[in-house]
Order: sequence, then C-alpha cells, then structure tokens
Amino acid sequence: MRRSATVTATIHRVLVLTAILLSSLAVATGSPAAAAGQRTDAGQRTDAGQRTEAGQRADAVPWVEPGLARKLDSGGRLRVNVVTRDRDELAAVSGSGAGQVLQTLSRLPVVTLRTDQAGLQRLAARPGVLSVSEDRPVPPALGQSVPLIGGDRTRAAGLTGAGTAVAVLDTGVATGHPFLGGRVVAEACFSPADPDYSATSLCPDGAPKQDGPGSADAESGGCSDELLDCSHGTHVAGIIAGDGEGIDGDGGSGVAPDADLVAIQIFSRFDSDDFCGSSGAPCLLSFSSAQLAALEKVQALKATLPIVAVNLSLGSGTHTAACDTDPRKAAIDALLAAGVATVVAAGNDAAPNAVAAPACVSSAVAVGSTTDADVLSSFSNRGPLLDLLAPGSDIVSSVPGDRWASMSGTSMAAPHVAGALAVLSQAFPGVGPAALEAKLKETGRAIAYTGATTPRIQLDAAALDATPRPGPDQYFHSRGRILDNVRISADSTMAVQVAGVAGLPAQGVRSVALNVSAKGDFFNTGTITVHASDEQEPDGKVLAYDTSRYASTMIIARVGADGKVKVVNRGTGPVKVTLDAHGHTLDKAAAAVGGTYFPVTPARVADHTVIPALGNYELPVAGVPGLPATGVAQVALTVVLKSPSTGTVRMYAAGDAYPVDANIDYPANLTTQFHTIVKPGQDGKINVHNLGYDNAEISVDVTGYFSAERRGALVKAVRPTSAGRALAIPAGGTKTVRFTGLPASGVTAVALTVAARGSAAGTVSVLPQSGPSTARVVSYPAGKDAVGSTIAAVRADGSVVLKNEGTGQVSVDVDLYAYFANA
Repeated sequence: MRRSATVTATIHRVLVLTAILLSSLAVATGSPAAAAGQRTDAGQRTDAGQRTEAGQRADAVPWVEPGLARKLDSGGRLRVNVVTRDRDELAAVSGSGAGQVLQTLSRLPVVTLRTDQAGLQRLAARPGVLSVSEDRPVPPALGQSVPLIGGDRTRAAGLTGAGTAVAVLDTGVATGHPFLGGRVVAEACFSPADPDYSATSLCPDGAPKQDGPGSADAESGGCSDELLDCSHGTHVAGIIAGDGEGIDGDGGSGVAPDADLVAIQIFSRFDSDDFCGSSGAPCLLSFSSAQLAALEKVQALKATLPIVAVNLSLGSGTHTAACDTDPRKAAIDALLAAGVATVVAAGNDAAPNAVAAPACVSSAVAVGSTTDADVLSSFSNRGPLLDLLAPGSDIVSSVPGDRWASMSGTSMAAPHVAGALAVLSQAFPGVGPAALEAKLKETGRAIAYTGATTPRIQLDAAALDATPRPGPDQYFHSRGRILDNVRISADSTMAVQVAGVAGLPAQGVRSVALNVSAKGDFFNTGTITVHASDEQEPDGKVLAYDTSRYASTMIIARVGADGKVKVVNRGTGPVKVTLDAHGHTLDKAAAAVGGTYFPVTPARVADHTVIPALGNYELPVAGVPGLPATGVAQVALTVVLKSPSTGTVRMYAAGDAYPVDANIDYPANLTTQFHTIVKPGQDGKINVHNLGYDNAEISVDVTGYFSAERRGALVKAVRPTSAGRALAIPAGGTKTVRFTGLPASGVTAVALTVAARGSAAGTVSVLPQSGPSTARVVSYPAGKDAVGSTIAAVRADGSVVLKNEGTGQVSVDVDLYAYFANA
C-alpha cells in the first residue's frame, strides 16, 4: 500500500496506492491449523494458536459477505471466492451450476466463480459451503531505514539472509536490476483476464497464468507499457534483499542482501474508470483469487526452495477485530505450518485502532510504518491488531529501468520485516516463524501512541545475541614472513602478494596485521608507506628509516582485491624491507568464529623489567584488570624498551615455537616503542625474548584484547586517511584528534599511526579517560623522525587525546588505518 511517492524524473507515472482486497470470508474449521502462538482478539495466544473473530459461526451455515446479494439484485454477475469444507465439496460446488468456474486451487478448498443472484442462492443453500465473498479488484497499496533497525550491524556480522528466500507477491520484479544481483530464483504470474471487469493479463505471454523465468518480469509484457507503473514490486524486493555493494547511487543495501527472491505477479490491467476510480484508467488491480493462487504456489515452491517469508504489501478496509473469515487465512495458515511467515502491510488510512485485510488475519504478521525519527508515520494504520512497526516513510529502493525511487507507505514497512525474518532464519536455523516473530517483538523498540504500544523492529538486537557467529571482519591469528629483506629501489613502489602467503588464506583476505621493518642502504634515509594494491597511494607514512638499524612498526593494512599490498619507498636511495603477518581479517564469514576487539583502560603488566642478554621473560597477561578470565584469543600491547646494546625482541605465545620474525630491531642507548598483537599461551603468558648482547629493560601495557567467545568490535580497515598534519604539542601538553568518515555510533577504538619529530627526545602517548597509565604510541629521538602505531580507545565523542611526554615541543602527523565497530 503506497500512500505517497516521490520518484525520479524517469518514472512516468506515480500511482496513489490505496487499500487492496476488502474480502472478508469465512474460513473452514477444518482448514490447515495455524502454528501455535497466534494472538487472540485480546492479544493473548490460544492453545490452538488461532485468533477468533467476534461472532464467527461454528456451524455449517454458509457465511455470505454482507451486501453481496444486494449487488446482484439488478441482474448482474460478479466474481466470487467460495470456501468449502473440504476438496470433495469443492468439486461438487464447481459442478453445481452456481456459476462459471474461473479458478480452482490445487491444494486449498477455494474456487472462484462468476455468479448471479440465482447462483448465490444455490451456494448459500449448500451446507458444505463455508463462505462466499466478492473477488473484488482494487489497487496495489504501496538508506536510512536499514541502519535504523540495525541491519548494517547484522550484515557486518555476516547475517545477510544467505541460504533463505523471500516471496514477493506484487506487481512483478525487474529481475535484471543490478540491486537484486540476479537473485530472483523463481517466477510465476497469476493475472486474471475478465472482460466483465475490463481486466487483461499482465503475464508477459498474455495468458492469465504463466510459470518460469521471465513470467514475473516487471519490464516485459503488459508492464512495459509506459502508462502503467509496475515499480511497486521491484521497490519492495529491493528493501528486502537489495545489495548495493559496488553500485553507485543506491544509498545502501536491503535488509537481507544475500537472500534469494521469488517473484510472483498478482496484478491485472484494468481499463475502466469504474474500477480505476479517480486515478483514471488504465490502472493496476489485483483479484484476491490471484493472491490465493500465488500463496498456494509459494507453498508448492517451499518443497524445493528455502522460503521463509511471503511479503504482501497490499490490503483493504479497516478491521478492528481479527478477520479470520478471510479466505486467505487458509493459505496463510498452510504456509505458517510449513515454516513460512506471511508479512502484510497494515494499511495507509491512519486508522487509530484498525488494520487492513489481510493484515487482520490472525496468522499474518501485520506491519505498520514509522519515520526515521521513530514516530508513527501519519498515514499508518495502528492499534491492538498491529504486530510490528518498521520504517516506511521516504524509503529509497530499486525501480525498473535500473533506477531508484523514494516511496512511502506500510508497503515499504512490511518488506523490512520480511527481510528481518530472512536474517533471523540464518541466525537461528531450525527456529520457526512464530518464534522468530516473537524475537522481533521482544527486542524491538517500544513505540507508544494513543491506544496501544507496538515494537519497532531492532534487528541487531534480535539477531546478535551474546553468542558470536562467524562473520566478516573478525580477527584471526596468523604469523609468518611475507617479504624477507627485499630491496626496493629509491622512490619506487613494489606490489607484494599477501593472500596465500605466510599461512594466510588464498582468497578473501580483507586486511592484515603487518609488521613492517626497513633499513636504508648507502647511508640514505627515507620513509615507507603501505596501502592496498587497488587504492590510491596515501600521503602518510608507516615508518621512517635510516642506515643504523631496522625501524619497525605494526599496522592494520587493507589488502587489494588481487590479494596484494603496495610498499612505497619514499627515499633517495634503496631500502631493504621485511614484512611479517601477525593476523588477518576476511571479507566473508569463515568456518570458525574469529576474534572481536575489546579496548581496556591501559594496564601496566611489566614496569622497567630487565631481560638479560639472550634471555627470555614470561609476561603474565592472565588476570590483568579488564581482561576476562577465559576467552582471550589475542592481546594488544604497547612496549617501550631500552638497552645499552643493539638487538631484537620477539614476543610470542608461551609454549609456541620460536618465531623467525622479530617484533623490533632496537638501537643502543635509545628508548624505542612498538605495538603488537600477540596470542597468549595456554597458561596466559607471553614469551618476551631478548636476542641482544646486553640487558634490555622493558615496560608493557595491555590496551585491549580479541575474543571469539564474546561479541565485541569488528576490524574495519580503511584506506590510510590523515587525521592531522604538523600538529604542534608543547612539552607536557595534549592535542585532541578527531576522525572523519566514521560511523556516528558504535566505534570503540581506532588503529592509527603517529609520526613525530621534536628538538628533544620524548614520547607521544594516548591519554586514556581513566587509569594511571598512558598508552604510548611513539618514542622519538631528538631531531629525527619516528613513527609508531597503536590501537587507541576512542572517547565518548569519538576523539583520541594525544599527550607529549617529552621535554620539548613535538610536531606530529596522525593517520587512521582502521576503526573498530561493535558487531
């Protein structure tokens, strides 16, 4: 149901879409039982799981829609839907002479007839007939919304509706639209032609029924007529399952971007103003018989496709009580019993205590609309019969012609819920639709209004419980050499293969925790930068090198689509470079759960601890304040060391083999700082090995940890971006650094580099919001460039405060390499 629409200039016509299907028919007492857990009129759930309608008959006397006989008094004929007690009686009705048989369903006891007054009297006299209702044609009823309900977080966690399918019963779908990515896996068309109603079929082949590829394409057949607007179904499909990754102009993705779609056309073309009303002919209208046939088709397809929801963005009338006399209830119940929820738009009449049909069917999921400001949309029906709310105002989605449009209506709210059910079905395999609906209700944000309170879906709260699941951007430990002391010429770039090297996966590596070491040849100095192979070279630097030693630092570097990074030597002479992998993230879910990040207040675990030459120190990290007793996969550390001699330090899990790569090559008599991410041993200890000719004094702070047993923040590697250049910090002073382009909420930490140069030696640290220790980033010598890195917890406003712990002013450049966002 679309109440209003603002479309692009290429859309030829905007339909003002109102309610659909005023039908209200009796349901057979022997119809497929609804799944347990449906509501009663008072909002309570019955043991049988059905919601009863006040005055519903329990005997076998047929129920005839009020006013139907009067319409036939003048001698005309009408299409009617007849519900019988069973399929044996259905055959008897079809041969009773009560009217021309137009459609007989293959599973449900429903037949569509063209009848007159005499035929209606025959039907009313048959005890096996349960209900008779007009098959009335009416019009279809017609990103910021996906992040509002937490869909961006579920996608980041790898919950995208993969392995599920949603059926869209609407005006067809533009199956070739890039937003839908070729994921329409089945199509059908039920588009009755009836000269009494000026109705012609919209099936591409012109028949009233069509099955198979192309049969529901909204860009072919009758829908290709520019006088018609068949965009509604494509818009709905995009909200459910559109995938905007890599597409310009879409503004985001749908709720379940990896779900498949089943497209079923259920509308016909009408060329009479008697039916089209004020909008004028031609128009799109749908017979309820077409919807019944489509619902039955979905039930048949369920045997071979993982369909978890049907979306009906249509409706008619205003019902203050459950309309379980609607013939669609039998089909909705049968789908529910098969594990398929039927999600229905509540209607756009602004009714204060009513919803449209078939949203009023007790076994359907009735959905109303909210705005981005989390208030009810002015047009939305509401009240006790409403099950859920979802965004439905000014929703941008796909329309035919590979274009985009903004539409508003409960028609736009319902597909948010259908997509959410696909995501929940992936998150909780084997859980039925009633329980998934209950999850959405229990975790939704309560929206109170006059007469009722209804939950607005909060998908991340429903899908992301305390149990971590595999997903993209999780952190995995890996350690191995990628590049071993390779010479890179002056002022040149080398592409380095990362994926498939040093134990890293061959495909899907999104980023790598990369320890970079470099030493100049021929007395030259310079800087090194590293970036993804398919991204523009950034202006920042990873480290500054000279000929005295191998300068080292660790960064989280994005990896190009070809599995490579580029190493740039910005020096006047050649440089020798070594790259070591210490961990990685993937662009898709792995078979196992990876780690997510938890920043902690910096905790000192070693303070001026002396490690003898060629000696080893077991650094205890178990029991550190802020770290859980179990489940710590890796810890983030900042280390400061000094020695009268040169040497190297290796940090690795106690009990593991001695690694080939060093964390740092330290100089004599100069304070040096480095950052690393290390896996603790089973005893919660980390080996710190000093491969030097003299004692080395170290101080170590824990700044955070990764865990696969809790849900923390995902690693979001970015193209290196400047957060400040030549920032002057006086001795003992601070500087607040802010980052652009990050999400407005959910960011817990940032991975950054700080390049420092001062007239006197010193250290630049991150000043935490609490605790006695700063998190040191870089120790800089007097008059020389130095670059360090860290993972820094952000403050409430998303900033980081740097402190100069030196005796003179320092100038710093700050670059962002990754941020950490709550899963």
